[in-house]
Amino acid sequence: MNAPTPQPLRNYDMNELKKLDMAHHMPAQTDYKLQHELGGSRIITRADGCVITDAEGKSLLDGMAGLWCVNVGYGREELARVAYEQMLELPYYNTFFKTATPPPVKLAAKIAEKMALSNPDLTHVFFNSSGSEANDTVFRLVRYYWDLKGEPKRKIFISRRNAYHGSTVAGASLGGMTFMHEQGGLPIPGIEHVDQPYQFGEGFGEDPVAFADRVAQSIEDRILAVGPENVAAFIGEPVQGAGGVIIPPDSYWPKVEAICRKYGILLICDEVICGFGRLGHWFGHQHWGVKPDLIAMAKGMSSGYLPISAVGVSKKIIDVLLEKGGDFVHGYTYSGHPTCAAVALANIEILENERLIERTRDVTGPYLAKALQRLSGHALVGEARSLGLIGAVEIVAEKGTNKRFKGAEGTAGPIVRDLCIKNGLMVRGIRDSIVMCPPLIITEAEIDQIVDTIEKSLNEAEPVLRAL
Repeated sequence: MNAPTPQPLRNYDMNELKKLDMAHHMPAQTDYKLQHELGGSRIITRADGCVITDAEGKSLLDGMAGLWCVNVGYGREELARVAYEQMLELPYYNTFFKTATPPPVKLAAKIAEKMALSNPDLTHVFFNSSGSEANDTVFRLVRYYWDLKGEPKRKIFISRRNAYHGSTVAGASLGGMTFMHEQGGLPIPGIEHVDQPYQFGEGFGEDPVAFADRVAQSIEDRILAVGPENVAAFIGEPVQGAGGVIIPPDSYWPKVEAICRKYGILLICDEVICGFGRLGHWFGHQHWGVKPDLIAMAKGMSSGYLPISAVGVSKKIIDVLLEKGGDFVHGYTYSGHPTCAAVALANIEILENERLIERTRDVTGPYLAKALQRLSGHALVGEARSLGLIGAVEIVAEKGTNKRFKGAEGTAGPIVRDLCIKNGLMVRGIRDSIVMCPPLIITEAEIDQIVDTIEKSLNEAEPVLRAL
């Protein structure tokens, strides 16, 4: 698990790759003008354990598990072998023609087993290729369900400001990030956004229970404003990841569930980041004991080794589909891809066999929380928070407040992030915070390295930020 990083399997011409990257490649969510000014992408060529290495030979401790996803770490030969063996036997077939293949059938049963730990009514699984596609499936399935139920007016989804539910038209609309809505004339109709449970930013100094009451009440207020008979579902991430690792107060999710049940609307948990061990449970909602009607999942499902996602669906929805009949005219070429499913199944077996979820809950998660508290005395740190193996450090201009640097408001995170990368740590800067989400195989020594590097980078950033 902590073997030395192997030598590259092939010799790349870095200059040629840089030229090709600039000439033809469009990276995701990128300012292409700035990308060209900087000379193109950092080319990552290999990885092992929790370490990634670029084409110039610089190694970085990966504090982001790729993009919130490489839960079992890099270099897992057993996953490569499973993919190879499945490709030889049956690399691909679809699920359109009243057909299925063994891997997704077995994977669906395994996922149902894990969902049943919190809600035995979650019995069925629909496969996709990405978290965005999973949320598109949720969107269409929920509206189809209410149509079949004879309540076609129930079209409205309630989501939260600053939520992230993907980059497709429906996913970006469900999300509450206004800078995404500004591109493409989003959100599409039928989506309402309410307060997020971001206490440091929007309830600083407020009693956590009172704050949870207030932001949960905004959901009920919006339901009443648009009419309960028009509301289909509420969707939320257990912990908002791309929004800045927003960890809600403990009383928030039970209150949200109670509101959904009060008005008979569906409860959807977007587990794309929080699923498969990130919070120390198979699914993040299990931390608060709530019982969603649908779950979107991806990322840690295969640890990013191959693209696959899924939607967990409750029996009450399945029962309506079985009773009413008719095609659910939705699906993808790669829904239930046998090779992706085989790798995901093997990935779950690794999580089970190495007890990585229990380790996150009992060992490394608490260790990260304790280690982050070493930063609490730093002049730039307003809050250091975590749950399981996901965390954030809030950067402030004035200790004891949540005031930001006026000359760099919204940019302090990227400034510190760039210094972290220079110092050998890959993390993400979101507005005025640094966020982290390391592989579940991370060691205590590597957690110390994450925190030490952030501290060093904060020290280097402080004179820069105060001069702005």
